[in-house]
Amino acid sequence: MEKILERHERYAYAERQLVANDSETQGNWTIEYTRLKAKIDLLQRNHRHYMGEDLGSMSLKELQSLEQQLDTALKTIRTRRNQLMYESISELQKKEKVIQEQNSMLAKKIKEKEKANAAQQAAPWDQSNYRVDTSFLIQQPLPTLNMGVNHRQEAPEVGRNELDLSLEPFYSCHLGCF
Repeated sequence: MEKILERHERYAYAERQLVANDSETQGNWTIEYTRLKAKIDLLQRNHRHYMGEDLGSMSLKELQSLEQQLDTALKTIRTRRNQLMYESISELQKKEKVIQEQNSMLAKKIKEKEKANAAQQAAPWDQSNYRVDTSFLIQQPLPTLNMGVNHRQEAPEVGRNELDLSLEPFYSCHLGCF
């Protein structure tokens, strides 16, 4: 029976402690709520001031302080923006340099290939193994057909056919005349 009573007292004591903690916790939550609500109100008011709203209730000193805060914020923003722009410009200059190097390398390769092609095209004609056959350039003139004209006395070597038509050269020069 004593053990039961001891256990009962321990549980009752523990229960009283929990109830006391709950009331303290309840008080802490109430204080925390009011503190956070005041902080939110202050932040919202400052935000409105930064946006240029609700300035009529501010004194001259508060307005000057707000202006100084805005100036400081603008300087910080501009410094960061300039830093990012310089970094971007630097990176773009590095890319430009790499592209220019690639471009010059490609131009060199093109010049080398042009030289190689020119040398390859000129080389076969320079070699003594190749002989140019120009016999096709010197040809006998093509015969022409003159109808009704008798040229027997002038050109006895010209051939005649059965219709008494002479076959004589139309041009007396070679292909070089054209």
